[in-house]
This record gives sequence, C-alpha cells and structure tokens, in this order.
Amino acid sequence: MSEPTITPETIARISPMFRLQWEEAQDCHVLLYPEGMVKLSASAGEILKRIDGKTSLSALITALKLQFPGVPLDHDVTHFVETAYGQGWLRSVADE
Repeated sequence: MSEPTITPETIARISPMFRLQWEEAQDCHVLLYPEGMVKLSASAGEILKRIDGKTSLSALITALKLQFPGVPLDHDVTHFVETAYGQGWLRSVADE
C-alpha cells in the first residue's frame, strides 16, 4: 500500500494495531501496541484523541483552533498527521 496524500479532506483512524489511552502512571496519552508503548506529547495526544474515522483533517484543525485560540497550528497538525501515517499509527478511511 502506498503512503496516502494528506489533504484537508483526509479522514483518518487509528490503526487497529494501536490503542490510544490516557496512562495515569505516565501522566500522558500513550499509544499501546503489541510490542510496547509510545509515550505521546500533550499536543500529540490532543490531536490523536480527535481522530475518530469520521472527522476530516480540516475539521480536526478547526476544533483544535477553538480549544487553543490564536495558536497557528495548521502546519504543525498536518506535519504530525503525516508523521503518524509514516509510523503506521494512522490509516486513511479511504484506503479501507
């Protein structure tokens, strides 16, 4: 499968190999997978907890802008989503 092109209309979901959860002991969101765990930054957790297989990237960015007004985050969110696809954490709903 080729790597998807990320656009504002991209709708993603977390790959079935991973599970996002809040980890009290780590005091952060983590991605669990069979071989271990990825500890996420606060911003990565905020992004991933909004990825639900229904919401487009542009709608996700709009929701984050409402929560964090005045923060220019379009580029950073898009870059993180591209990185998450590259790591295999995310899948495009269109590819299913």
